[in-house]
Amino acid sequence: MDFSLSDEQQMVIKEAKRFAEKRLAPKVEELDEKGEVNITALKELGELGYLGITVPEKYGGVNMGAIAYAGTMLELSKVDAGTAVEVSVHNSLVNEGILKFGTEKQKQEYLPKLATGEWLGCFSLSEANAGSDPGALRMSAVRKGGNYVLNGTKNFTSSGDFADVIFVFAQTDMDKTTTGISAFILTKDTPGFSVGKHENKMGIRSASCTELVFEDCVIPVDSMLGKENKGLRIALTLLDGGRIGIAAQAIGIAEAALEEAIRYSKERVQFKRTLSKFQGIQFMLAEMATEVELAKTMLFRVAWMKDSGVKDYVKESAMLKLYASEMSHRVCHKSLQIHGGYGYMKDYKIERLYRDQRITEIYEGTSEIQKVVIARKILE
Repeated sequence: MDFSLSDEQQMVIKEAKRFAEKRLAPKVEELDEKGEVNITALKELGELGYLGITVPEKYGGVNMGAIAYAGTMLELSKVDAGTAVEVSVHNSLVNEGILKFGTEKQKQEYLPKLATGEWLGCFSLSEANAGSDPGALRMSAVRKGGNYVLNGTKNFTSSGDFADVIFVFAQTDMDKTTTGISAFILTKDTPGFSVGKHENKMGIRSASCTELVFEDCVIPVDSMLGKENKGLRIALTLLDGGRIGIAAQAIGIAEAALEEAIRYSKERVQFKRTLSKFQGIQFMLAEMATEVELAKTMLFRVAWMKDSGVKDYVKESAMLKLYASEMSHRVCHKSLQIHGGYGYMKDYKIERLYRDQRITEIYEGTSEIQKVVIARKILE
């Protein structure tokens, strides 16, 4: 593995960093407070190619691959993890899903608009009683002639309230549970589709999280993505790749927390010297920096595996997501501790970073699910 990035990859990541600092940073605290999405920034990211970063040029993308994508996610997440997760869902789940499992007609219909940000996408799998257990899905898709009729409610859908394209999973055979799930793609103007409750979240408050409601929602048969009753395999395959984006998000948050801790330790004076002069603080900073660097190495290795066409990186992506998310928890915890009482106040960035980090241990598979995946692979 070559650890050096190409000039093109470096340029893409550097531009993402510049964009985050100039276009995301000025509004992130306000959006966090209000629980609002930076739609303008998302559209601008689309115009710059970041919403089609892994999409081939023939479908309107820039085809820069997983390494550039991982670096982009890291830089965006250091500044605004909420906006970053919208970028992750759009690229890792929606675009990748259509690329891997869509027909040529579906690719031509959806990808050019998704890759440029003209359309934004969401991915909806979870339900009230179906989180880590997808076999408990109750949303139904009943075949009627040349159509499917969708009925049910989805939970915790990122980008759900503004997405133009909805990637959704439903039971086409209730008796088969996990082997009766199918995947569908539709647009927001489909009759019978509506947006339900908007969740009031602890962290990543600049990201959307909503219910999606389907009431006798009629879609044509060719709205199915992949084959009937093969939807769970589609979801799991996409989540394997999606974990790269969420791991990058966790690492970006951790790196920002480390930088805040270093800065604060050099400024805060106690007992007539700065915190950075105390060995106990130095040890904490050393541990934090080491963990961040290890996670970054894992991140780019797994991204390299994906770019290299390695077919089975399931174990490695699960390890990456597990380690990166829990590492981020530890780093944010120590950073807040270094800040002391001030770290608990909203005047300081670490308070938001601490809240934003927590979800990385939950979505795209909880830490416990990652351990199940890893154990299965090493015991094969």
